[in-house]
Amino acid sequence: MRFAVICRDKPGHLEVRQANRAAHLAYIDTTGIVEMAGPFIEDGKMCGTLIVLQADSLDEARQWVAGDPYGKAGLFESVSVTEWKKVIG
Repeated sequence: MRFAVICRDKPGHLEVRQANRAAHLAYIDTTGIVEMAGPFIEDGKMCGTLIVLQADSLDEARQWVAGDPYGKAGLFESVSVTEWKKVIG
């Protein structure tokens, strides 16, 4: 199953994102369930994240989110994890 993870950064936390970016990307690489991912951009600056996971369950997707270094560093103001069905692309 696919899950869309939508995260919005806390205002003024760009430095937290930058400080944890390498660990976040390494986590994506080592866990092996991320199908696609990338930051949201506002006024030319990263301000959130969209991640599409391939996971067996909502619980597995939530566990992945709980282990993300960005979340552990307190970057996000909000996080939603929703099952998602790919139709186009």
